[in-house]
Order: sequence, then C-alpha cells, then structure tokens
Amino acid sequence: MKPHEDWLLKARNDLRSSKKLIEGEDKIPDTSIYHTQQCAEKALKGYLSSQEHPLEKTHDLQYLIELCIEYDPEFEIFIDDAGKLNPYSTIFRYPGITVEPEENDVHEAIKIAEKILDFVGKKIEN
Repeated sequence: MKPHEDWLLKARNDLRSSKKLIEGEDKIPDTSIYHTQQCAEKALKGYLSSQEHPLEKTHDLQYLIELCIEYDPEFEIFIDDAGKLNPYSTIFRYPGITVEPEENDVHEAIKIAEKILDFVGKKIEN
C-alpha cells in the first residue's frame, strides 16, 4: 500500500468505529465523537501524503485544511467543519465541565467526518 492509502484505511476505520460506538443500547458518545476528529485528521493527512507533502505532528484540522488548500482551493469549503471537529480531539477525553457530548452533536460530527473522507477519496482518485 502507498502511504496515503494507509492513512485513508485508518480514517475509514475511525469512521466505522465512531458509527459503531453510537449505535445500539450501549452507546459511548465521548469516544465516538473523538473518532470523528481522528477520521478527518487522517483523511486530510492522507491527501497531503498523496501530494507528497511532508507530514507534521498536528491535530489541528483547520491548519491541515489550509495546507490542503495550497494544493486544491476546493478544500476551503471545510474550514468551518474543521473548526467544529477540532475540539473533539481533546474536549471529552478527560473529565471536565462536560463529560459527554449530546448525541445529536455526535451524529453531526459523523456526517462532517464522512463528508471530508469522501471528498478526500474522490480527490485522490482523480
């Protein structure tokens, strides 16, 4: 597998994990929403890898979008979405003011992550 294919495989697995964790009676919304951020991050890193861009250790989705825009301005449509997912890399991982997200927020985050992953997949295919 090429490096970008590895990134996309991991992104798809994060999306699948997110969906499974919010289904059924034994839901785990905090972990589910975390995986949406991870899906988007790995998808964007997959795109950058496909462009042979040197990867940095960062979880900042808006920064990754800005890097992607340098190769394809169409990524700009995800700036706001990246801002919505960004906090999910840490906000629910540790006890704090809010321990768990609302279920509707998880479902919205899944839709955003899936949209980013699908977009990246299509860009790489072309």
